[in-house]
Amino acid sequence: MRFGRLIALAGCLLAALPLSAQYRDDQFKRDAFTQTYADTTEKSKTDTSQLFSFKEYFGGLGHKRKSSLRNLTIGSAVLVGGTQIYNKQYWKLPIIYGGIGAGIYGGIHFNKLYQNTGDEKYKLYRTLSIAGAGLFYWGSLMDGVVCYDNGGKYPDPAKSTIYSLLLPGLGQLYNGEFWKVPIYWGLMAGSIHFVIDNNTQYKRWKWIYDQATSEDPEVEKPPQSAENAKYYRDAYRRMRDYSILAVAISYLLQVIDANVFAYMQDFEVNDDISMKVAPSVVPIGDYAMARPAVGLSIGLKF
Repeated sequence: MRFGRLIALAGCLLAALPLSAQYRDDQFKRDAFTQTYADTTEKSKTDTSQLFSFKEYFGGLGHKRKSSLRNLTIGSAVLVGGTQIYNKQYWKLPIIYGGIGAGIYGGIHFNKLYQNTGDEKYKLYRTLSIAGAGLFYWGSLMDGVVCYDNGGKYPDPAKSTIYSLLLPGLGQLYNGEFWKVPIYWGLMAGSIHFVIDNNTQYKRWKWIYDQATSEDPEVEKPPQSAENAKYYRDAYRRMRDYSILAVAISYLLQVIDANVFAYMQDFEVNDDISMKVAPSVVPIGDYAMARPAVGLSIGLKF
């Protein structure tokens, strides 16, 4: 009797094995189709980076939260002195606003005198006043970057990038890549030279073309034909525009270079290349009856 019960129990177990295997297979298929292997939901929740955040900026000015240097610089470009408030350097605000205000007032005042009298010295004073206001404005942004506390991180890509935006080549100096500064300054200086030269030639040939096509009988006709003058006028205008584009490209290139190489300072690159092969147990799924798979893991170090 007992022997018969054992045989019946064994039979039930043998019958249950295929059902259990089928259940595992069905569960694996369900999980395979319902499990999200590239789930970006969490990423979308945490990836909230944006160019500018009002909440972060004004929260930083109120010293209620930490604000990034990028956010502070963009905000301070509109609300002058914001970075100084964030850095709690309030004594600098009267200097910044006083300098900018005096420059703007001087520009308006000397511009009126120049319009009334036509004296060239007032035109110079107007230019110097406006330039002074711009210098105080630029200095407020530069001071904010220099005094920003980034926790001792060096090099800081944000600082390097903004340095290059405010003064070409300064980001390379900050990164310790001094040899790049003459290259970028040479590219920009050469491009600016061609802008000025081509613009001068453009104006010259434009004047010749206007003289050649003038219908005023009192205008002396130039020796060049209108067709020839038109060709050179358009050619120098095109080369001037290309030179302006070269200036912009050189400027953007040094900004990108400062940012990229500030990030790459943390990368360790050496000639030690090795490969390690070891047995590995890879879990499949996270359900209770899943069985891990056994395989090999290959690691490369370089």
